[in-house]
Amino acid sequence: MSTAVMVPPPNSSSLLRHLPRLTSRARKLLTVSNLHFAGIAALLVIVLYLIAHLIFVMQSLSANNADALASQRTALVAADIAAKPLRGVDTKVTTSRVGADQFYAERLPFEYSQFVAELGALTKLHNVRLTRAQYLPKPVLSGDAALTEVRIDATISGDYRPVLEFINAVERDHMFFLINSVTLTGQQSGQVNLRLRMTTYLRNPSVDESMKELSAGKVSPDEPRMPGGTE
Repeated sequence: MSTAVMVPPPNSSSLLRHLPRLTSRARKLLTVSNLHFAGIAALLVIVLYLIAHLIFVMQSLSANNADALASQRTALVAADIAAKPLRGVDTKVTTSRVGADQFYAERLPFEYSQFVAELGALTKLHNVRLTRAQYLPKPVLSGDAALTEVRIDATISGDYRPVLEFINAVERDHMFFLINSVTLTGQQSGQVNLRLRMTTYLRNPSVDESMKELSAGKVSPDEPRMPGGTE
């Protein structure tokens, strides 16, 4: 049986004329070795792509780790700053309590007559008159550290300069007085009349102070410490 080879006519296209030759070359190229080489090349391309992708991922993770580390450092610094006021807070509380107790004992009266006498001494010292004084007590704390707020509403009269000196002395006095307002109510013949509103506080007496008061017969155990009234 013979094999007939089709020979393209002279007027056929160039592709058809070279088709047998191209087919033969393709068969030569499609050998087992060439297929192996092509597979190896494809694997190399894939490996190179994976290596490049791995490097990119590692760089991204490194950058993220650096950002996370910086964020943690910032949080640590912020926590350290926030914790500074709390360091030694027990010592600070003890110191504050001692200071408060000292302020109570040295600057707050424990009975009505003490601050009345103090104001009287200041008016006499500066040659002014304190009249129409009203004392309005109001408890603000209870227990061992009990405090009674006493609002004082009075009229102060005298020459202008002595009145100013009296007000300045009240503010600087060792006994605690807080001046809330000063209002001019009249002026005549070089004298001024002022309405003076201020506040002081009564504390509980210490044991020694209570014993001294009882032994002196000034108060009885059941006598109230702060009667309200007008002077």
